[in-house]
Amino acid sequence: MINRSTKILVTGGAGFIGSSLAEYLLNKTEAQVVVVDNYLTGRQHNLPQSDRFRFIKADANDFNDISSIFQTFGFDYVFHYAAVVGVKRTLENPVLVLEDLQGIRNVLKLCKNTGVKRVFYASSSEVYGEPVHLPQHEHNTPLNSRLPYAVVKNAGESFCRSYYQEYGLEYTIFRFFNTYGPKQSPDFVVSRFMNAALEHKPITIYGDGQQTRTFCYIDDHLEATVGCLTNKMYIDDVVNIGNDHEISVLELARVIKKITDSRSEIVHLPALPEGDMTRRQPDIKKMECLLNRPFIPLEEGLKRILDSRKK
Repeated sequence: MINRSTKILVTGGAGFIGSSLAEYLLNKTEAQVVVVDNYLTGRQHNLPQSDRFRFIKADANDFNDISSIFQTFGFDYVFHYAAVVGVKRTLENPVLVLEDLQGIRNVLKLCKNTGVKRVFYASSSEVYGEPVHLPQHEHNTPLNSRLPYAVVKNAGESFCRSYYQEYGLEYTIFRFFNTYGPKQSPDFVVSRFMNAALEHKPITIYGDGQQTRTFCYIDDHLEATVGCLTNKMYIDDVVNIGNDHEISVLELARVIKKITDSRSEIVHLPALPEGDMTRRQPDIKKMECLLNRPFIPLEEGLKRILDSRKK
C-alpha cells in the first residue's frame, strides 16, 4: 500500500530517467519522494515541483554524504539509479565508473540497516555484452563484456542477490534497454540525432550504422518499473525494461529526418573501438505483463518529443 506516509528515495534523481521516475511517483501515488543527485550528469531543471518532494544534493558514492539522509527519513523503498552513464562518457572515464561500486555498497548497506522494504536497482542491457542468444532473456546472461560499465552493473546485480540471501533485503533488478523521451540529455543517440535534424546539421553515425537497437518510450518504461512496486511484482527477480522492436541506427537517423522534415546529411564516422554492440533485443514477456497494453511505437514517441519541444 503506497500512501502519504510512504517514503521513497530516488538516487540519481536529477537525470533523465530518475527525474521522470520522481515525477511519475508524485503523479501516480501519494508517496513522499526524496531525490539525491550530485549533478554529475543530472540537471536542476529536470526536478519536479510538489509539496511531497524534496531534493538533496549528495553523492551516493560518499557514505558520509548519503548515510545521514537514510537515517533522517527512514525510507520504505529505494530506487538506486545514480551511475555514470553514456557509452562515450563511460569509455572515457573507466575509473569513475568503477567508483559506482562504492555507491551500490553504500545504498544496500544503508537499506539493510534502516529497514527499507525493497530496493530497485538500475542495471543495464550492457550486462548481456555481445548477443549470444536473441531475444536476450533475464536468466541467460553470458557475462562476456569486459567494459567497466558492464562489469559494475553485473557486480551491482550480485550485490543485490547477496544482500537478499544474507540479510533478506528484497530487490528488483531492472535491465534498462535504450529509453528515450523529452528530458533525455543531448549525448544519447535519439536526442543527439533529433537536435542535429532540427538544426539541419549533419547526423553523425559511428561505423556503417547497421548495429541495431530497441527504443522504449519513457512512459512505457515508467509504467512498468513503478508497476513492479505498486503491484508487488517480480520481487527478488530481474526484469528487462525495453521494447523488442529492432531498428538499425542508420534507419533511426532516417526516421528522425523524416518526422522533422530535416535537410541534415547523414555522415559516417569511424566505428568505436569498443562498447558499440552489434545488436540489442530484450525478451519482453515480463515487460508485457507489467504494461498489459501495446507499446508506444517509435514514431509516436518521437512525435511526442517534438510536441514537448514546441511547448
